Amino acid sequence: MGKQRKRHSKEFKARVALEALKGFKTLSELASIHKLHPTQVRQWKAQLQNNAPELFERGRSMGTTNEEALTARLYEEIGRLKMEVNFLQKKC
Repeated sequence: MGKQRKRHSKEFKARVALEALKGFKTLSELASIHKLHPTQVRQWKAQLQNNAPELFERGRSMGTTNEEALTARLYEEIGRLKMEVNFLQKKC
């Protein structure tokens, strides 16, 4: 069988990305210390740089807007299904 992929926690990824941003060590050095590929360290660093402004948004967290949209859509679907059930019950 194939080798199972490693799963790293979000805390570990953030710590490695912050170390990469600080620039005290090269990406290759960080990769060898943490037993990662340098490309992976570079990707995590880029993700941190690209998403950093969202951390400082006021009044909203990233997950709430997605959750609210999903919840609203699900409630609409529930309403439609209830109406169909009522309609079909009246026909029989």
